[in-house]
Amino acid sequence: MSDSYKIPRTQEREFGGALGASILLFLMPATVFYLLLTCGTEQASVLNIPGLLPALDALWNPITLLLLLAWFGFQALLYVLPLGKVTEGITLRDKSRLQYPINAFQAFVVTALSVCVGLACGLRLSYIHDHLLQFAVSASILSLALSFLLYFKSLRAAESELAPGGNSGNPVYDFFIGHELNPRLGSFDLKYFCELRPGLIGWALINLAMLMKEVELRGSPSLAMLLVNAFQLLYVMDALWNEEAILTTMDIVHDGFGFMLAFGDLTWVPFTYSLQAYFLVQHPRMLSVAVAAGIICLNAVGYIIFRGSNSQKNTFRRNPNDPKVAGLETIPTATGKRLLVSGWWGIVRHPNYLGDLIMALAWSLPCGLTHLLPYFYVTYFTVLLIHREARDEHQCMRKYGLAWHEYCRRVPYRIFPYIY
Repeated sequence: MSDSYKIPRTQEREFGGALGASILLFLMPATVFYLLLTCGTEQASVLNIPGLLPALDALWNPITLLLLLAWFGFQALLYVLPLGKVTEGITLRDKSRLQYPINAFQAFVVTALSVCVGLACGLRLSYIHDHLLQFAVSASILSLALSFLLYFKSLRAAESELAPGGNSGNPVYDFFIGHELNPRLGSFDLKYFCELRPGLIGWALINLAMLMKEVELRGSPSLAMLLVNAFQLLYVMDALWNEEAILTTMDIVHDGFGFMLAFGDLTWVPFTYSLQAYFLVQHPRMLSVAVAAGIICLNAVGYIIFRGSNSQKNTFRRNPNDPKVAGLETIPTATGKRLLVSGWWGIVRHPNYLGDLIMALAWSLPCGLTHLLPYFYVTYFTVLLIHREARDEHQCMRKYGLAWHEYCRRVPYRIFPYIY
C-alpha cells in the first residue's frame, strides 16, 4: 500500500468504546467456557452455576495446545499450496488491490480425506469430545497470543494500512477491534486465513467427533445428531465453496483484525457453533420421521433464502449486466454504484440474515424443547445479526446518502418481513 494515504482517527467507537471492549475481552472467553461447562453437566441448566465448579479443575491440557498448533499449521500449509485460483480483492482506499488464494474448499477436501485415512488407521476422534473444554482453553490462549502479535505488528504498519474503525488511539479499543486492516506476513493474509479455514473447518471436525462419541456410547448415531451434522456441514461447505464472496464482506473490507475477529474465528465459532452436537452426546433426543422431515424442510427454506440472496448480491457486484440480475430494478447512487431494490433484496434489506436465522433455528430444534442451552446459537445469532444490520445501515447511510433513504422507503423491513 502507498504510505501517502492517511486513515483519519476513528471518531465513532462501537461496543461501548474502550470500556465495552475491556469487558468483552473477558466476557467472550468466559461465555465459551460457561456454555461448555454447562453442556457437560447432567442437568445442562444455564442457572446451575455451583454445579460447574468441579469441572474447573480440568481446564488445562498441554497436549490440546500442541494438537491445535498442528491443526493451524496443517491448514496454513494447505493455504499456501498451489491449489485453486488466485483472485484480487476489492480496490482499497489507496487504490491498491490485494491478491488472495481461493482454495478453502480444496483444503476442506484434503482435510476430509486425511481424517478418513486417520479413522481407518484407528484415530479416536472422540478424543476431541473428551477434552473439548481443554481445547477451548488452548484455542483461547492462541487467539490471545495472535491478538497481541497483530497489535504489536500494527504499530509498525504504514498509516495507509490501518483499519478505519480501529484507529482510535486507545490501545485497548484498537487491540479489540483491530488496528491493521489486512495484516500480512509476506503474502500470507492472517485475517483472510482465519476467517474460514481453521475455525470453520474445525467446527465440522468437532461435530464429527461428537457423532463418533455417540457411536462409541450407543452403537450408532441418532437421527438428531445426523441432522445437526448434515445441516452444519452443508453450511460450512457452502461458505468454503463460495470463499471468494467474503472478499466483499464487512469483516474483510472494513474491520481490522484484532481480538474480536481472532477470538471469534478461532474459538467462538468452533466451540459455540458446535454446541448442539455436544449437547446431544450428553442428552440424546429421539425424533420421529415426521418431526425430522419438518425440520429438514425448515432448514431447506432457510438455505434457499440464504444462498439465493447471497448469490444474487455477489453476481450483481461482479457484473451488473449478468443475465441473472440484469432485469432487476435498481436505484442509482452518487458513488456510481446501484442498489438492488427487487428480487430477494426487494423483500427485506437483509434477506441473507433472514435465511441464516431460519437455519439457526433448524439446527437447534433436533435438541428438543426441554433445555434453553441448545438455543444459545439462534439467540446469540439474532442479537449479532441485528447489531450487524445496524452497522451495515450506518455504513450505507454514510456511503449512499439520499439513495439509501430511497431504498429504505422502498424496502421498509430490515430482516423479518412485516415484523422488523
